[in-house]
Amino acid sequence: MTASSNFNIHFQQYLETTQVKGAEIPTGLQELLLAVANTCSTLSHEVAQGALIGLLGSAGTGNVQGEVQQKLDIIANDLLIEGVQSCQALAGLASEEMELPVKVQGTGDYLLLFDPLDGSSNIDVNVSIGTIFSVLKKQDPLAPLQNSDFLLSGRHQVAAGYVVYGPQTTMALTLGDGVVMFTLNKVTGEFVLTKDAVEIAHSTKEFSINMSNMRHWAQPVRRYVEECLAGVSGERDKDFNMRWIASMVADVHRVLSRGGIFMYPWDQREPHKPGKLRLMYEANPMSFLVEQAGGASTNGEHLIMDLVPTDLHERVSVMLGSKEEIERLQHYHSQA
Repeated sequence: MTASSNFNIHFQQYLETTQVKGAEIPTGLQELLLAVANTCSTLSHEVAQGALIGLLGSAGTGNVQGEVQQKLDIIANDLLIEGVQSCQALAGLASEEMELPVKVQGTGDYLLLFDPLDGSSNIDVNVSIGTIFSVLKKQDPLAPLQNSDFLLSGRHQVAAGYVVYGPQTTMALTLGDGVVMFTLNKVTGEFVLTKDAVEIAHSTKEFSINMSNMRHWAQPVRRYVEECLAGVSGERDKDFNMRWIASMVADVHRVLSRGGIFMYPWDQREPHKPGKLRLMYEANPMSFLVEQAGGASTNGEHLIMDLVPTDLHERVSVMLGSKEEIERLQHYHSQA
């Protein structure tokens, strides 16, 4: 991916001047990504206001998965739909918060999928949360929109990213030719390029997982974590640090920023479910970013980007980050 080396460039300029694998970014994709970024800029302001404008707390409703929705979950979902509805290049969208896809005004062939507010259980305690998005191409632009249009492997993504609302509001983006990061200028409301050619170190001494679930994990994951905990006295011969924010977008942002590995594996409490995270709204876009930064992503048996979904809200076990660690985890799963 080539662009100006001037890190004062704002997002629209970046889209207009960047070449991906030697080609300009299609105008329709530029329009869609800019609409997503502008909506996230607005959402960043809403998140920052929080209790001042009565946006904290439960909405008293549940989403399609039966999870309790926060007030900001609904606001974020509505803002994103409204923000991209008029994009002519957009054929339809799907959200983690809605059972079915939404037809839009556009007549193009791009499909948008998003988790409007990842980590929303952390809203009330002022921990970083974020928006995750993925863009696909509709295989038959002339056919009526249907669920099956979205059921493509992660390899079909033409763009993916997230916006994390933390001390700064930061957007990570890949168009399939590396990863770049932008920071929101809250005075102008524009995202400004602040990091180019993001790379994840192949090895690490940091892992992220919810240790309270250890007794429920499959043996390969327990083996891996036990080795990390053993430190210099164990097989790995090095000490590890553990981190866990319980907000995937924040945990993955840390991995992209300084390396490491993030795990949300299958556990035996709900053995019929292959995992907790959503393949299409969370795992695929994050896996695309991680792979483009030189890392890897697996469910233990397969690379996540190779999985072909059969349902809009399919779940999956997720382990992603530094390549050497993912390869070790895959090896442990293959042995088991």
